[in-house]
Amino acid sequence: MKRLVLAITLVCCSLGLSAQEDSFRVTYKGAKPTITDFAWAFLFSDQSDEEECGHEAVAGIEDALKRYRAGKKQSKGVTFIVDERNGYILYEHRYEGGGHKQEMCFWNESDGKHKLFAFNNLTSFDEQPPVLTESSGIIFCRYNNATKKMTYCIPSIIEVEYLNASYELPRIGKDIILTRWNDDGTKKEQEVLKWNGHGFSQNHVHLLEQ
Repeated sequence: MKRLVLAITLVCCSLGLSAQEDSFRVTYKGAKPTITDFAWAFLFSDQSDEEECGHEAVAGIEDALKRYRAGKKQSKGVTFIVDERNGYILYEHRYEGGGHKQEMCFWNESDGKHKLFAFNNLTSFDEQPPVLTESSGIIFCRYNNATKKMTYCIPSIIEVEYLNASYELPRIGKDIILTRWNDDGTKKEQEVLKWNGHGFSQNHVHLLEQ
């Protein structure tokens, strides 16, 4: 948990590179890891030295993943979707006045030696403007097939934005949708982050009518 708390703490400061040397192992059964294996390693790789502020940001999805693996019913208001075929997980917790959404997915890199994993944290969803907190944003890890370890990274993307920006990970397809927001909570523009086999290229800006 210590590593994840560090990444969440740094995510809004664009300082994730300081965690690049921090790796953790992915354990799995079968020929290759699934999205559930990556999610478990990401959330539970280190349970020591927990910090309350960081743990609160992932406590809900941790509980949902534990219940899923144990075959138990999810808590009230929780939707937990695991799409092993497409390598995607969705966690939503709906409550009066809002909700919390988190996504995870991974891509097979073109070199055949690595996979890229992403964790996306968003406080609000549906038609509401997002509530961007200190733990909001997107975190990336690169998995090495040979060492079976994940390492925090920033992939080849022009700029990872954390302020006034939210992301949507792909369940179908490979591209990320980036939405930029005005200070008044209205959408400013959307951009497609195109998967290029190792990272992303930014293009296809769509200006939104107000």
